[in-house]
Amino acid sequence: MTDASTEVSSDATTEPIIELRHVTKSYPVKGSKEVFDALSDINLTIDRGEIFAIIGGSGAGKSTAVRLINALERPTSGQVFVEGVDLGTLRGKAIRSLRTRVSMVFQQFNLLNSRTVYANVDFALEVAGYPKAQRRNRIAELLHFVGLADKAWEYPTQLSGGQKQRVGIARALAANPSVLLADEATSALDPQTTNDVLTLLKRVNDEFGITVVVITHEMDVVRKLATRVAVLDKGRLVEEGDVYDVFAHPQARLTKSIVEDSLHGRPNAAETATLTARYTSGTFISVPIGEHTAVGDILADVTRSTDLGFEFVYGGISALQGRSVGNITLLLKGSDEAVAAAIARLRESTPEAEVLGSEGVAS
Repeated sequence: MTDASTEVSSDATTEPIIELRHVTKSYPVKGSKEVFDALSDINLTIDRGEIFAIIGGSGAGKSTAVRLINALERPTSGQVFVEGVDLGTLRGKAIRSLRTRVSMVFQQFNLLNSRTVYANVDFALEVAGYPKAQRRNRIAELLHFVGLADKAWEYPTQLSGGQKQRVGIARALAANPSVLLADEATSALDPQTTNDVLTLLKRVNDEFGITVVVITHEMDVVRKLATRVAVLDKGRLVEEGDVYDVFAHPQARLTKSIVEDSLHGRPNAAETATLTARYTSGTFISVPIGEHTAVGDILADVTRSTDLGFEFVYGGISALQGRSVGNITLLLKGSDEAVAAAIARLRESTPEAEVLGSEGVAS
């Protein structure tokens, strides 16, 4: 599948639709007077019409953020705004109205097994207060959009995982929400079905202008779908920015780790040891690849004036938002002066370039 994030609208609005301002959410620790901060002083802005990803591992605070955005919970301190409204001021009917504008797609589908596909979508419209006379056409439109018009009278148990998630998306779109929260929506799916669902979510954003907020632990989902990303680590916001910038120049330790795992570009310790055993002389250097990285020009220049030799031994380059991103590991050979010159030039161009396995490897 072509990366869904490769085409970024040039006329995208920057009007905020979701804002978290100094948000902390604490829970009491059982059997103790202490509290646990699931989120700690989070400041985050999500713009109307964008696809925004929130990524982090287990316990990072992702699910807590979702519950605050759809007002299932309230922050211990700070404020959450949706479409300019402070959710802390809402009560009763106003909260129920909010949940028609901020809809959810769940990891485990959450379909009603006793109802047909048609009836599952109809239920969402009924809850939203749509008159019965209007619901039939709306259901037909939604099932056609998600490619399940021929499954209308089947039950969830008769569907594949991908089809169940498509029903979940149709149900979530029923009341014309402003925001769609996709909470680990592809975690239970195989890779091909994941790609299909991501493509559908991109269509939701493109064709309806709905703001999509993706909650995930998978960097590949971020890379294929989102335009901006926030990285949570143990309740703290450790990095935020354009997806390309975060992939090409990750700053936080956690971000570097998950980007490396996603791109498979930089050898880990075991792989470095294998390379060291295979190549008994030379110096390894790992170089992140970005839009303006000039590795080829640098190596060509140094080899023209010195006895430098080199070999690509690990890594790869991918396209993201129409630009190159990745990591390559080089084996540099030649005189000490030639290798030192190449390393200096590479680091000048890309400060994140790192010499690997220097112990036990002759220069």
